[in-house]
Amino acid sequence: MINGACLCGAITFEVSGGVKSYSVCHCSQCRKQSGHAWASGYAPEGNITIAGDVRWFEATETAKRGFCPICGSSLFWKAHAEDHMSFALGAIDNPTGVTLDKHIFVADKGDYYEIADGLPQKP
Repeated sequence: MINGACLCGAITFEVSGGVKSYSVCHCSQCRKQSGHAWASGYAPEGNITIAGDVRWFEATETAKRGFCPICGSSLFWKAHAEDHMSFALGAIDNPTGVTLDKHIFVADKGDYYEIADGLPQKP
């Protein structure tokens, strides 16, 4: 079981069952949303229980991003055509027991940092 919350605690979430992957996204949208790269877990939507009033921003025609309307914490990413959803690793409670699997959208990463952890990198 993974538990998490936004900064102010108005939104909490629980992830039960399996998580498909843990990754760091370097796309420009995730960087702008989070202030840097966005680390997340990707799980079946049915495995994620959310309490609180998440606000959704439709960033593109294909996906939306969920955040807390009180403190602004970025918490979720959901493609409209998928039955999985991403949740912010920075919002989960310690100890996490999580190990990152990969970096994604590295072709779009910022030029102000390097990725040097040895994990697979997907363009």
